[in-house]
Amino acid sequence: MKETEINIFTQGIKFKIKNEEKFSDWIIGTIVNEGKIAGAINFIFCNDSYLLKINKKYLQHDFYTDIVTFDNSDKENEISGDIFISYERVVENAEKLSKSLEDETSRVSIHGILHLIGYKDIESEEIKEMRNKEDQYISQKKFKIIN
Repeated sequence: MKETEINIFTQGIKFKIKNEEKFSDWIIGTIVNEGKIAGAINFIFCNDSYLLKINKKYLQHDFYTDIVTFDNSDKENEISGDIFISYERVVENAEKLSKSLEDETSRVSIHGILHLIGYKDIESEEIKEMRNKEDQYISQKKFKIIN
């Protein structure tokens, strides 16, 4: 595995990133802008049931979620990890929040990266900072992730 590697996988769904190279460049640019080094990052877009099993097994959470992030970093300042995203939750959240599917996919993808970088979203101030960072990086994205 090369040092910087952004991989996109699917599990149990039909989903395709429109331009994987631009997506990878956007992710790497975000990491570099935060003063970190991009390592091996896997995005796994899956269905609700697959992510629920992961949520139960590894986090002991018995509920649906849109994202679960595992930090695999073993070098200082290098960002590596697995980001599991329930595409079914993304679709539902986009409808519920009156957002486009494109915007919500972008938001949850960058949200996982921000978690790997070290941002939290438990306390209200952390949530506010996370949302501001999401908005910042989404506004810098100049391409379509999905159709």
